[in-house]
Amino acid sequence: MIIKSHLHFIEKIIEEDIKNGFSSEKIRFRFPPEPNGYLHIGHVKAIYLNFELGKKYNAPVNLRFDDTNPIGEKIKFTDSIKKDIKFLGFKWDQEYYASDYFQQLYEWAIELVKNNKAYVDNLPKAIIQFQRKNPFESGINSNYRNRSINENLYLFEKMKKGFFEEGTCVLRAKIDMSSSNMNMRDPIMYRILKKKHHRTKHKWCIYPTYDWTHGLCDYIEQISHSLCTLEFENRRPLYNWYLDQVCEKNKIRPKQIEFSRLNLSYSITSKRKIQYLINKKIIQSWEDPRIFTISGLRHRGYTSIGIKNFIQEIGISKRNNIIDTSLLEFKIREHLNKISPRVMVVLDPIKLIIDNYSSNKIEWVDSENNPENPRFGHRKIPFSKYLYIEKNDFLEKKRKEFFRLSIGCEVRLKNAYIIQANSIIKDSNGKIIEVHCTYDPKSKSGKKENIKKKGKIKSTLHWVSIKHSIPINIYIYNSLFLIEKTDKNLNQYINPKSIEKIIGYAEPSIHKAKKGDHFQFQRIGYFYVGTTKKYNKKLIFHKTVSMKDQWKKINDKNKKIEL
Repeated sequence: MIIKSHLHFIEKIIEEDIKNGFSSEKIRFRFPPEPNGYLHIGHVKAIYLNFELGKKYNAPVNLRFDDTNPIGEKIKFTDSIKKDIKFLGFKWDQEYYASDYFQQLYEWAIELVKNNKAYVDNLPKAIIQFQRKNPFESGINSNYRNRSINENLYLFEKMKKGFFEEGTCVLRAKIDMSSSNMNMRDPIMYRILKKKHHRTKHKWCIYPTYDWTHGLCDYIEQISHSLCTLEFENRRPLYNWYLDQVCEKNKIRPKQIEFSRLNLSYSITSKRKIQYLINKKIIQSWEDPRIFTISGLRHRGYTSIGIKNFIQEIGISKRNNIIDTSLLEFKIREHLNKISPRVMVVLDPIKLIIDNYSSNKIEWVDSENNPENPRFGHRKIPFSKYLYIEKNDFLEKKRKEFFRLSIGCEVRLKNAYIIQANSIIKDSNGKIIEVHCTYDPKSKSGKKENIKKKGKIKSTLHWVSIKHSIPINIYIYNSLFLIEKTDKNLNQYINPKSIEKIIGYAEPSIHKAKKGDHFQFQRIGYFYVGTTKKYNKKLIFHKTVSMKDQWKKINDKNKKIEL
């Protein structure tokens, strides 16, 4: 089979394996999350990679939960993970759990003890860590490393039966305390945890470590290509050593291949840090729209197609880097632009009065629901003497490069008329409360005679008729953090304006909105309709992304630098 240049490096490896005689019918993949938190945007890359490769090679993809630690693992996390994978449009072949294999893993551990390749160590955790030293000096052998095989079998059995307290002993692999790879310095295989497991309940009081479990589960399931992120590269020798102890010649030995993880600017994906934010009540939950869990993005209105287009855009490689969040927003905006009907909504209103328009007159102007797709059709919007426009669309005194409304200047009201501002009214504090203007009755949008004049008008404003406007609850989201990368001191960099709750005023067509709908608020951004249990399932319009294309600006800037 010819390896084509457009294949990413993992596809090239698989193609080479097939070329060298590996049967394509034996190709199998898996996605192996730990059920101790919600999935985040980084997991999407691994999900996308495994399931798309499954499609390409017509190979099964298992969903396996590596549930080796009863502390923090919950059924709600398992359920959320399955929901997120379905949201992304993927379907797994078989559902497995590492806990399904606890007995087999235990039996293999006994074989290692019998072969003098594992021993029970009674040293405290801190001493074990100290004796492992660092990559530049050899570790120190434990005093218990040379226990007899029979003594180790006896002690390991007592560990299993609950005779010892937590922290009093562990089972360690006997490998090489002088290895430059710290993972090979007699790693822990089993520890005592007298905790209830969400699946096995109280059947076990010793639990296998992730490192002992992960690669062997791949072997049990006969996964051909075990794909993981680069932080597992140093663990590959350890996983291979474990496989060397149990693999049979006639079975598939999983091939581990590492790829770069997805790092996104102005975000955190650490489960520990997310839980910290929840505990400190900085965010509401794992589903908070301000964080980059898949559930959070879904509740903010990110679409599965937009997210997958983003993953496809950044590609699969071995090079670690930080991806600008604006690229993700660009891909979401790109998809929403195609599927979102347009509506006019004013977020920060100022009253506009058309002095020469009759107070008894109501016109229903015609507007396209989505110029990108004629099948969306048209809608009618009421136009009247009294309107709301955005406060920042008006300046009393015109400034250079300000092309919106100011005294003596003209703008077009979208789908309606050209107006000119003539005067203002202020309150006792000097705040503008009304803008008075006149309109040109002959300038109605769409008339052929207005084509020439339209070119002279540099700005078009959105608006709503005050009488017909519908108040709506809007949540505006900004970056949760004030800096691009936050490793420590999370509290110090929290953005106090990461969420703003306001009342907006929408055109009457918004009354048809229902949960799950997407809209483009013209000139503002894309919004998603959600609900809240707290207020009797009241509709909330969540801002998904703005209209501004920051990614295009970054690309244009980079191109100028290259030139």
